[in-house]
Amino acid sequence: MAEPQLSVRSARARDIAHRLQRRENCSIADIVVRALEAYEMQHTGREPAGDFYRRVSAETGLDFDLSDKIREDRQPHQGPEL
Repeated sequence: MAEPQLSVRSARARDIAHRLQRRENCSIADIVVRALEAYEMQHTGREPAGDFYRRVSAETGLDFDLSDKIREDRQPHQGPEL
């Protein structure tokens, strides 16, 4: 099955995509996806998860490692009764 294609009719966009492709050593599809994701985050008010957790930690004064909390409450399963 053929991959879906995105057609851009801008010579400037094509030139930028090819320049980034050579510099980043990845496919043009990856360049376009990353650019669109960055645009979405910028224009929809979403922030990356790491930034969100740092901000919440600074605002609440709580600083803990979620993985440690999960490990504390983890109970080993005894296995099936035979």
